[in-house]
Amino acid sequence: MSGARIKSIIIAALLLINILFLTVIIIDAVDDARSERETIENISAILRGGGITINPDNITTAGPIRTMRTSRVPEVEENIARVFLGEAVMTDQGIIYLYENAHGTAEFGSTGYFVIRMNPDVITSSGDAIRTVQTLLRDMQIETNGVTELSDQDDGTETLVAVGAYRGARIFNCTVEFIFIGNSLNTVQGRYVAGIESHEDGVEISQVGTALLGFLSAVRDELREDVECTEIFAVESGFRHRVVGNLGEGVIEPAWLISTDNGQFLIDDTTGEIWPWF
Repeated sequence: MSGARIKSIIIAALLLINILFLTVIIIDAVDDARSERETIENISAILRGGGITINPDNITTAGPIRTMRTSRVPEVEENIARVFLGEAVMTDQGIIYLYENAHGTAEFGSTGYFVIRMNPDVITSSGDAIRTVQTLLRDMQIETNGVTELSDQDDGTETLVAVGAYRGARIFNCTVEFIFIGNSLNTVQGRYVAGIESHEDGVEISQVGTALLGFLSAVRDELREDVECTEIFAVESGFRHRVVGNLGEGVIEPAWLISTDNGQFLIDDTTGEIWPWF
């Protein structure tokens, strides 16, 4: 048999093996999807039996969610301060870094909380606050998941909020508020995360059924008057930020957001803790 013939047979065999492997992967994926769907439908039936209606199609996941490490990054804080104030003098006040100049002040804490106060007309919206905020978020170089108008008061105060994100998945307890008075940006405040990297002890998010059963238990718990509903509109997977060190070290951990007819509730996937979300 010629060498060319042998080579053709080897290539064909390798191709067949790859096709077989791909077929197995596809079958496994289909089985997993079918199993997950059946689980969701079973949990939905349990919820309905407990007096809570839910549309299984409104349960969404944001891909792989697992615990990640976070850290304080002074360079990120410096950039954010520069976006709003320009060049400013920084004063190290321990866990607080203060930037200030003639345009205003910016304070950053080690936990990711910050507040920036600006003088009138330093940054104006030109009548389009959402577009202005979108531009500022891009310059801040922190990932968020859209901008929502929280309120527009009769006194001319307008507040917009952006929820932090990591690779498209929202970090539910990290929000940034932009407060305009008239067309002038007056205050920017909230919480963000930086320095995200892998965590060797990180855990993956649980099945959505675990979160929903825990939520049903809380709704039926007479001692939990703050958690009640009769209909779940949506369920979303994401993260919750938690600080674990004195210098700003922390983690983003798997979490669930449940939107109901009685508000939204955040569930810590690790502890099962449930509390109202804004």
